[in-house]
Amino acid sequence: MRFSDEQQAFRSAVRGFCAQHYGTKAQRDALTADGTLANSPRALADLAALGWLGVSLPAEFGGGGAGMVEECILLEETSRGLAPITAYSTGLTAAQTYLRYGTDEQRRTVVGNLAGGRLEAISLSEPGAGSDLGGVQIKAVRDGDRFVVDGQKTWCSAAHVAENILLLTRTDASGGKHRGLTLFMVPRDTPGLEIREIPTMEAHTVNDLFFTSVQLPESAVVGEIDQAWRHLMRGLSVERLIIAAMSLGAAARSLDDVLAYVKQREQFGATIGSFQAIRHRIADLATDITFCRSFVYDVADRIDAGQEDDLATEGSMAKLRCTEVAKKAALEAMQMMGGYGYAREYGMEEQVRRALAPPIYGGTNEIQREIISKNLGLR
Repeated sequence: MRFSDEQQAFRSAVRGFCAQHYGTKAQRDALTADGTLANSPRALADLAALGWLGVSLPAEFGGGGAGMVEECILLEETSRGLAPITAYSTGLTAAQTYLRYGTDEQRRTVVGNLAGGRLEAISLSEPGAGSDLGGVQIKAVRDGDRFVVDGQKTWCSAAHVAENILLLTRTDASGGKHRGLTLFMVPRDTPGLEIREIPTMEAHTVNDLFFTSVQLPESAVVGEIDQAWRHLMRGLSVERLIIAAMSLGAAARSLDDVLAYVKQREQFGATIGSFQAIRHRIADLATDITFCRSFVYDVADRIDAGQEDDLATEGSMAKLRCTEVAKKAALEAMQMMGGYGYAREYGMEEQVRRALAPPIYGGTNEIQREIISKNLGLR
């Protein structure tokens, strides 16, 4: 697609701001307690003050009122610029469900939070239900005008820093596994909710959630009772595009950094970027990233044109290819940088760690291949 002058100016502004404020490891460490935080309240507040967060969310609820093209520009460039706001995308994903099925109060709350630099979370997975969300067992039992929730969720990104958690529960076990599921809006400080970190190779990002007799009012229901499966199945194109745009930015950053390295690193009397083995690998990465960028923005443009419900296959394709290209770019760059690629000082080892999780979350890439193949008529 062809970007408008305003969209090009927006990209330049985001890229320049990230370079100025997050361009060095020292700057990023200062914002993230030496890399122990995945999200910086200061960075979120600064980007919110510029009016960039929630750029695609409806203006009537406090968002920026632009489209998915602008949102993808923001996601790509903040990821490329290593802005410490990774959980913003999680909230953006949750917001899609609130916007379609939530009450006006829920919409205003969530959109206002995201646009103001405050985070939101979504909790779907359980110890026995990951790719197969029909296996959800956590119970929400009606008790008069309230629901009582008991059980465990897992792999919940950003729950420890979110204002609210969009929670998937089972409210009726009498039907099929995709029936009787209900979504709730749960404030993080709700009594009876315990949030416990899951240590991983990255800074604190994911959590176990334990619900013990958590009481939720009827007003906490998001959408229709027992209809959460139908609610969640809509909007997946946007969720997967969000992940794709972030991965596109990560891939571009890996290419930026390895290009800078091979242009100055000398071996055997020449820069290593002059060696054919390196040049061709760089050419392949640049080609993959360029094709991914074209596809991501084509899907975003079609969403803005009102075709979202027709893009299930393309959404899965975007998520699948961009996350794998990001992983390939980081691993290839590490190899081309040799020992320096493995050293913390140069940052590529962090790029590798960042690239390993996206092919797993938001629907594993194996699931994306299943979706694509079934939509092509293969059963």
